[in-house]
Amino acid sequence: MANEPSLVILFHGIGASGAQMRPLASSWQLSLPDTRFASPDAPFQRSSGPGHLWFHIDGDQLRPDRLNETRSAFDRTVREIVDREGFTNKLPRVAFVGVSQGAIVSLDAIASGRWNVGAVVAYSGLLPPLPVSPISRSTPILFVHGQNDRTIPPFASSLASSQFEAAGFNTELKVEPGVGHTISMTGAQHGLAFVKSHLA
Repeated sequence: MANEPSLVILFHGIGASGAQMRPLASSWQLSLPDTRFASPDAPFQRSSGPGHLWFHIDGDQLRPDRLNETRSAFDRTVREIVDREGFTNKLPRVAFVGVSQGAIVSLDAIASGRWNVGAVVAYSGLLPPLPVSPISRSTPILFVHGQNDRTIPPFASSLASSQFEAAGFNTELKVEPGVGHTISMTGAQHGLAFVKSHLA
């Protein structure tokens, strides 16, 4: 008998696009045959050069109005996908998977209590310096970070993991030796195993 369907939403990094997350979705699809995948473009355009942003990095990203704009745009994107795929009332069957800036907005969505989903995988992310609400503490979180990451140091994931655990969340942390600011093959396998364990 087939498993209950699930949905994985993948959030790309700064200046990238949803298309760049599709190879990861394709590599997971065989192991998650009952899962649908969505990899949207972030809602904001870069002011110079191609690619999309989940939020502008200009020193004002945590200003209340800017933070509200970022959160509202993220929530509209997710809500559209969840509604379209038929998971409006099935959020425990939904996973967020983000890399870099995509991981930051995914973690903020859980930390703020706006979304309570079945799992989150955060690659090379960090948690904004804001309080962690326990509202979504039933959402398990996997942090995967390269030990050689020069863009966002691995300590950021260690700190975020501790902050979530202090708020009652269950978290796992994988720091990968020799890996930089990217999703390695081993990291992808860690993410797949985590999503399977919570959604499959």
